Formats: sequence, structure tokens, C-alpha cells
Amino acid sequence: MEDRKTKVQVKNIAHTPQKLRLVADLIRGKDVNEALNILQFTNRKGTDILRKAVLSGIANARELFSAEKEQLKITHLSVGQAPTLKRVRFASRGRVSKIKKRRSHINLELTVKE
Repeated sequence: MEDRKTKVQVKNIAHTPQKLRLVADLIRGKDVNEALNILQFTNRKGTDILRKAVLSGIANARELFSAEKEQLKITHLSVGQAPTLKRVRFASRGRVSKIKKRRSHINLELTVKE
């Protein structure tokens, strides 16, 4: 039988990968209902973005395979680094300090359980 998987990519999120990975580690490998409950009650940056990504994957699975929430499981979730925005802040004595605004990519894969 074919693998019934749906993939979601969210690119250029204005959060650092380190902060998003802390939240992604909580829901990796879980069922979708359990993951949504964890994200709802976790007080960290990035939970809203990961929650939207999971909901997008649910909508994709519903359209492609007519699968419900109870049938879905998170099989792959990774947070990668996107290109960093480099800015400068002028300091005293004619110096310049660099500011790195880090960004992230999210790769999410949901599988329909049989």
C-alpha cells in the first residue's frame, strides 16, 4: 500500500531556530491531537507558528486523503536555519556593532495511520 504522507514547509519565520527547536522537541513523534494540546498549553515563543503548521498539515491531509485528525501522526519535524538578516547599530566613538536577526524554516511531515 502507498504511504499516505503530507508535507508542510514554512519558510523565513522571524524566530531563531534554537527557540523553535525547543518547542518542536515537545511534539515530535506525537499524535496530532496530543501535539495540538501540548502547543496550546506551552508558554514559549513559536508555539503559535508550529500550531498553524500542524493545522495546515491537517487541512492538507483532509483534502488529499480525507483523513481526520485522529488518524494523523507527526513523523518528521525539523527546524532549520534560514538566511540571516544582518543589521548594524552605531555605537560610541565611531564604532559599529553587528546585529544578526536569525530566521527559520520548518519542515513538517504527517502520516495517516492505518
